[in-house]
Amino acid sequence: MLENREGQNVPAVTFRTRRDHEWVDVTSDEIFKNKTVVVFALPGAFTPTCSSTHVPRYNQLAPVLKQNGVDEVVCISVNDAFVMNEWQSEQKASNITFMPDGNGDFSRGMGMLVAKDDLGFGDRSWRYSMLVKDGVVDKMFIEPDVPGDPFEVSDADTMLAYVAPEATVPADITIFTREGCEYCVRAKGMLRDAGWKFEEMVLNRDYTEATLRAVSGAATVPQVFINGDCVGGSEALEAYMNETRQTA
Repeated sequence: MLENREGQNVPAVTFRTRRDHEWVDVTSDEIFKNKTVVVFALPGAFTPTCSSTHVPRYNQLAPVLKQNGVDEVVCISVNDAFVMNEWQSEQKASNITFMPDGNGDFSRGMGMLVAKDDLGFGDRSWRYSMLVKDGVVDKMFIEPDVPGDPFEVSDADTMLAYVAPEATVPADITIFTREGCEYCVRAKGMLRDAGWKFEEMVLNRDYTEATLRAVSGAATVPQVFINGDCVGGSEALEAYMNETRQTA
């Protein structure tokens, strides 16, 4: 049975990290003392759920968490420093601090070190998240103790809802563009001026015209998608943004 450690101190351990090709020891006190820290722990770097969902969403919501009293968002996994550094780079997760728990000392101290021998992983961390205030666990979200790798409660949205229930979650925005398109430049400028973060897909680099027609039903760019809905081109985006401002 996985124990909820709310109200208890986090384990006093030393993390062996790598910075600028040098070993740097980081203690629990350095991470948690006099700080409010969100921690999410997971079974392993480069594994499917961890890479496709857990890390990306925390990286996306970390700025919102920090706007609402969180000093740092930390990802912990039973992997060595080299693996964790490469994983952070591959994920482009600059909003998160990656901590290597190579020997499993922190996970063991949390009562979250579990055997993953069936996958050839050895001992790994169970998936969970927690809010830590000045070294004391304020809240834990522990995945249910069932076979496999459940992912139901330790996600970033659940943590944000606990930390700041009224916080505004940033929209998911993707814009399909092509090089040299003045309307694409205008659309991106409007998004940037409004402070709306977006991902850009460039024609013949990230997608083909056939893909654009398949997802939007159009062959012209830009095509802007917000939270799964196709807004359209630059003029449609301008109208959408004006309407959003009026109803905000």
